[in-house]
Amino acid sequence: QMLTLGQYLQPSIHHLPIARFVPPEEFERLGAVARRMGFRHVASEPMVRSSYHADRQAREVLAGD
Repeated sequence: QMLTLGQYLQPSIHHLPIARFVPPEEFERLGAVARRMGFRHVASEPMVRSSYHADRQAREVLAGD
């Protein structure tokens, strides 16, 4: 019911390099696709992380929003 999509950022030179930067418009498009697929809560932006508003989204899901 919840989906977060964000840009991978290389934390250090010892981690995988960034293959490409995804433009904000693509995140908007992917968010719209996810909503059409039935995801009720979608956070789709370059700087979104898995914990992005997780508490608020979880409360809404549990409340049946």
